[in-house]
Amino acid sequence: MQTVARGWLVLEMTNSPFLLGLVSTFTTLPVLFVSPLGGVLADKLNKRTVIITTQTIAMILAFVLGTLVLTKHVQYWHVAVLAVVLGTTMAVDAPTRQSFVVEMVGKKDLLNAIALNSSVFNLARILGPAFAGLIIGAIGLVLCFYLNAISYLAVIIGLLLMKGTFGPVNKNQGAVITEIKYGFSYARKDKRIIALIALVALSSIFIMPYIMLMPVFARDILKVGAQGLGVLLASAGIGALIGALTLALLSDYRKKGRFVLAGSVAFTTATFLFSFTRNYHISLLFLLITGWGMVVQNASINSLLQTIVPDELRGRIMSLYVLFFMGMMPFGSFQAGLIADNFGARMALRIGAIIVAGAAYVIFARNKELINLEG
Repeated sequence: MQTVARGWLVLEMTNSPFLLGLVSTFTTLPVLFVSPLGGVLADKLNKRTVIITTQTIAMILAFVLGTLVLTKHVQYWHVAVLAVVLGTTMAVDAPTRQSFVVEMVGKKDLLNAIALNSSVFNLARILGPAFAGLIIGAIGLVLCFYLNAISYLAVIIGLLLMKGTFGPVNKNQGAVITEIKYGFSYARKDKRIIALIALVALSSIFIMPYIMLMPVFARDILKVGAQGLGVLLASAGIGALIGALTLALLSDYRKKGRFVLAGSVAFTTATFLFSFTRNYHISLLFLLITGWGMVVQNASINSLLQTIVPDELRGRIMSLYVLFFMGMMPFGSFQAGLIADNFGARMALRIGAIIVAGAAYVIFARNKELINLEG
């Protein structure tokens, strides 16, 4: 809900796809610098304590943004600064949460757990944008920010009720910088990790900006307004939910690398076709397929990475996953916003889909073992 409301707020204040993309850049840019530290903290500290801290900070930021909008003091720079702080917080939170899952369920059920986690997340993506569109149209933006802030309380209470140590696997670790370097060195020597992370990075740069550009499609191309924006994003969320359930149903299939390939083909094709249509209902179908493909690809890569790395390095390797998944989004938002400003939002998506499809073909052609990679 907050993502939709913030995008609509920025578009109303600036009327600029470029500045809209810049806010997304500010949200994800800290990941480039902070997520490696987050990975080390995940390996060194009690994971539950780290997550409670980050979730509390995120709750406060949502309250602040809602209050600024309510009091009509909000300016673009306020949104930008809050986006930077939230991005920094999430850069620590994300690798910790990713590596926390396997501690609760074990490697055998890891893909099912990731699929369940993705299902819940994408259910929120379905309901949140739909409710946000209705609330923005009927009441205004403020309630979206406040409801988001209140929702963090449920997360924090749930974490406090968990029983377990959740401490580090290896307590005899070196200095932070040394541990960060070791994580990078380990990943660099494993061509499977490099190939999987490359796919994540390319998708984040050239496909994920479709979410950032949705307000432009809703208002200027499909002409369906704020409520239509909510439905467009919800359609992608439904596809993502179906993708997560697909992985859960097929979790016993060992060759998870094939899921990565299927997801990559699906979302690049659907995004490319979406860029051509002006029909609202056909657009919903393509976004559904895009959402399905993104989750199938990313959840499979997430599971494979956690399966093939040692326990004591999981936080750092997952910080690389977060780094190249979220950390590349600033570049994606920047390039998509720049192209959209000069050539239109449709061309921005079209170019991105072609680049990722071509790169995915090269990666799988040069690393044929990826298709049969087991996890």
